[in-house]
Amino acid sequence: MSRTIIISNRLPVKISKNNGKYVLKKSEGGLATGLGDVYKNGSMLWVGWPGIDIPEKDQPEITKQLASLNLIPVFLTQEEINLFYEGFSNEVLWPVFHYLVTYARFEQVYWDSYVSVNEKFAAATQHAFNEGDKIWIQDYQLLCLPSLLREKLSNTTIGFFQHIPFPSFEIFRLIPWRDKLIEGMLGADLIGFHTYDDVRHFLSAASRLTPVTFSSNIISMGNRQIIVEPFPMGIDYDKFEKLPLKRQVLAEIDNLNSEKRGRIALSIDRLDYSKGILERIRAIELLFQLHPKFIGEISLLMVVVPSRDTVPQYKELKEKIDQLVGNINAKYRTLDWVPINYFYRSFSMETLSAMYSVADICLVTPMRDGMNLVSKEYVASRTDETGVLILSEMAGASKELNDAIIVNPNNIGDIMNAIVEALLMPVEEQRRRMQIMRSLVSKFNVKRWVSNFLSRMDDAKLLQHSLKTKHAVNKVSQGIISRYASTQKRIIFLDYDGTLVGFKANIDDASPDNELIKLLDEFSQDENNTVVIISGRKHETLEKWFGNLNIGIIAEHGAWQKRQNEEWHSLPLLNDQWKSEIKSILETYTDRTPGAFIEEKSFSLVWHYRKTESGLGELRANEIINNLRVLAADKGLQIMPGNKVIEFRNMEVNKGKAAMNWMHETEYDFILAMGDDHTDEDIFKAMPSNGITIKVGSEVSEAKFYLNDHLEVRELLHSILEEGK
Repeated sequence: MSRTIIISNRLPVKISKNNGKYVLKKSEGGLATGLGDVYKNGSMLWVGWPGIDIPEKDQPEITKQLASLNLIPVFLTQEEINLFYEGFSNEVLWPVFHYLVTYARFEQVYWDSYVSVNEKFAAATQHAFNEGDKIWIQDYQLLCLPSLLREKLSNTTIGFFQHIPFPSFEIFRLIPWRDKLIEGMLGADLIGFHTYDDVRHFLSAASRLTPVTFSSNIISMGNRQIIVEPFPMGIDYDKFEKLPLKRQVLAEIDNLNSEKRGRIALSIDRLDYSKGILERIRAIELLFQLHPKFIGEISLLMVVVPSRDTVPQYKELKEKIDQLVGNINAKYRTLDWVPINYFYRSFSMETLSAMYSVADICLVTPMRDGMNLVSKEYVASRTDETGVLILSEMAGASKELNDAIIVNPNNIGDIMNAIVEALLMPVEEQRRRMQIMRSLVSKFNVKRWVSNFLSRMDDAKLLQHSLKTKHAVNKVSQGIISRYASTQKRIIFLDYDGTLVGFKANIDDASPDNELIKLLDEFSQDENNTVVIISGRKHETLEKWFGNLNIGIIAEHGAWQKRQNEEWHSLPLLNDQWKSEIKSILETYTDRTPGAFIEEKSFSLVWHYRKTESGLGELRANEIINNLRVLAADKGLQIMPGNKVIEFRNMEVNKGKAAMNWMHETEYDFILAMGDDHTDEDIFKAMPSNGITIKVGSEVSEAKFYLNDHLEVRELLHSILEEGK
C-alpha cells in the first residue's frame, strides 16, 4: 500500500526526560493536529527531528519507541541545532521572509549546516521510502530538501508547503544563497503557500533567479511541470467548537467571568518581533488617552508565549513589552481594575478555550504572518456567535476572514479606532459577521486543507504524465522516425528562432552555426524531402544565411516566399502605408523603455523587449497591445505577441496560409511542422490530420507533441537522418 511521508523540522510529539526515561507526549501544533491520527494508521510516516539533543547511546531506544507511532527521527547534534535551526532558519530565513532584513545574519557557516542537515533529512527519508510512496515536505527549514529527494527518487510525487510568508523578489534577492533555495524548492511537483500573494512572489523570484518559465501558476522546468498554488490552512473546527462544553473549560469560564470587570480584549502570541505586540499595546494606551470613558471599561488580556528570549532581539523585545505594560498599568490601574493583564507563559488548550469564550474582542495584529490560526480558533470558539475579531491585513487569514475589522498593524490609530468600533458594535452586527466567519472556518477546516493538498499532488503528477506522453522523445520520436523512413514524399516546416537555434539578447547574434547548415543540407540532398524554413525574420537575412542551400524559405511569417532555386516574391496586394503612423507610436514606447527597439521589415514592424528589465518589458507590451488594438484593426493589421516581441503585420500574412499554399500542388505522405511561439500555432492549426506537429516548449498548444528546446529539436532531426540513411 502506498503511503504519504510527511517531513517536517519537528516530529508531532514532545519528548522529555523524566527519572532517566524518555517520555513522549502528543504535540498541540497546528500541523500535528491537522494530520491528527492519520499518520498513526499506517498510511502515513512522519520524518522529523525529535526536538531535543539525544545522546547516541539512547538513539536506538527512541527510534524504537517512535517507530510504533509511525514516526522516524532525524537526530541532530547541538551544533547542528545551533547553526541549522537557530542559525540559518531563524536568523536568515525567518527575518527575511517576515520583511525584517536588518535582523538577518548572512553567515556562510549557517548555510553550510543548513544544506548538510537537509541532506540528513533526505537520507532518512530515502531509507524509509518504498516504491509508490508520496512525499509531503513542510516549511522553510527544509527548502533544499525537494531537489535533494528529486535527485535520489526521480519519479516519486513530491509536495512542498510553506507555512510562513514568501517575500517579494526585492527582499528575497538579499539572501546570498537565494538561487540555491529556489532550485531546492523546484524539486517539488506541487508547491503550496497560504495566500495568492505568496504564490505571486514565489513565481516572480523563480522566473528571475532560475531559467524557468511559467504560465498562470504552472512552472515549466525542463520536461517537468510544477504547480504553485495557495492552500489556506484551517484548524480542527469541531475540536475548538466542542471545547467550551467540557467541564474543565466551563469551570475556567465561570472563574474568568467572576473576575471580569468590563469587557475583555484578548491577544495570544509567541514572543516574536513579527507579531506586532508593541504596536498593539500602544494602541491600548492611545485608546485610554483619547477615549478616557473606556478606562475601567475594557482590559487587555495579553498572553505572550516564551520563545528564544536568550536571543538579543527577542530579549530586547521582551524588555520593551515589560516596560510598556508596566508604565500603562502604573498610570491607569485602579484598586479593582487592571488595564493589561499580561502573562508571559503558555497555557493549556482548555484555558485558552476559556479565554476565547469570555473575550469580547480578539486582537490579531501581526506585522506579517503566513496565516495566523489564533484568529480562526477564536471564531470557532464563539459558540454564541458574538464577539469581534480585529485582524491585521498582513496576516494570511485576512484574505478569508474579511468580515473581521481589518487593520494596518503599523498604524496604532487604525488599531485604536477598530477597538472603539468593536466596543460600539451592536450584538446583531457582531452575530452577522461572526456567522459568516464561522461558516467559512467550519468549511475550510484543516482536514479539507490536507485532502486538498494531497489530491492536488496527484493532479500535478497526472499533468506531468499527460505531457510526458506528448514529449517527442523515446517512443514518440521512434514513431516519427519510422514514419519518415517508410514514406516517399516528405515536407518539413521548420521555424528558426527558438526552434533551430536558441534566443540571443542581440537578434543579430543568432546566426546559424555550421552544424545546423550541415544538418539542413543533408536533409535537402534527399530528393524525397522538401525542407522549408518558415520564420518571422527579414527575407534579406534568411537569404544571406540559407540562400545557397536547396531549401524553401518563407520569410516575415509568409509575406515573402522563395522556392528551391527560384527568386523571392511577396504576397500580392500587401501595402506598407500604415507603417509610419504605427512606428511613430511605437517610438514613444521605445523612448520610455530602456533596452527596447523597433525592427522594420518589408510588411511588418516588430517591437523587441528582450533586453529590457524583467517585468517592465511585459508591462509596456501590454500597454502597446491595449492602446493600439483598435487602430491596428482599422488598418487591417493583426498584433502578434511572440517571445519577447510584438509584431504588427497585415491580416493576410499568416504562417498557416503560407504553409498550406506551399503544399497546394503536391500530395505529401509525411508532413512535419515545428515551431515555438504564438505565430507557429497558425501552422499547427492548418496542418492536415496526418501531419506531425511539434511545439518547442511545453506550454499549451495546438501541436500534437512537444520538445523542450532547440537542442532536442536538433537531436530529433539527427535521429531522423540517421534512420533514413
